[in-house]
Amino acid sequence: MPLEIVTIPCLEDNYAYLVNGTDGVAIIDAPEAAPIIDALDSRGWTPGVIMLTHHHWDHVQAIDELKEKYGCMVMGPKAEEDKLPKLDFALPNGFSGGSGNSLCQVIPVPGHTLGHVAYYYPEGPAVFTADSLMALGCGRLFEGTPEMMWDSLSRLAELPGETMVYSGHEYTTGNAKFALTIDPDNQNLISRVRDIEAARKAGLPTAQVPLSLELETNPFLRASDEDLKTSLGMASASNVEVFAEIRARKDAF
Repeated sequence: MPLEIVTIPCLEDNYAYLVNGTDGVAIIDAPEAAPIIDALDSRGWTPGVIMLTHHHWDHVQAIDELKEKYGCMVMGPKAEEDKLPKLDFALPNGFSGGSGNSLCQVIPVPGHTLGHVAYYYPEGPAVFTADSLMALGCGRLFEGTPEMMWDSLSRLAELPGETMVYSGHEYTTGNAKFALTIDPDNQNLISRVRDIEAARKAGLPTAQVPLSLELETNPFLRASDEDLKTSLGMASASNVEVFAEIRARKDAF
């Protein structure tokens, strides 16, 4: 059967995800219990595991309620084990587990936090990036450095272009406005912004997109693009320097 993914809006702008595959149902991040429970119960699904991407409260606060109701295991990055709710299994970077289309790889993506991970399902193909790579953006560097985040984004950029990226927040409208200030002549970006505006007016989520579209339009993934470097007046700068400049501009936007 194909991998089935359900997008669940939580809190004001967070997302949790259900992944139903060969090995059963996994919850990716746990921002808020009620909408996750509603999504599970309406489908008659029982989760076997909750998989956490990083330690921030808006990704973990529903753990206790969900675990009490369903008795599911909790997994998360070993690098943040001391900051997370009690884990049943701490996942080392590069860990691969599961069978069939539930096969999942743990990709280290530090920058937003030092131990942040993404979950990659090759058979999806899908990657759950939370607050690392985001739709038309990336997470703020609360704990890491520009070098760390650029390395993380570059690692994700190497995945197949058809991979669907599922990020952790509905920040796309604001990210789109900023992206146009960096890359105003990008016709793919201009078209995407129109699509985003229409989707949001219809109440639809926009933080779930093919990686190929991110590579064409996300300025944080395009820091190595020579035309973009020139437009920023940074033609001779390194990719990391350009990324850091874009991140600094977004922080002040």
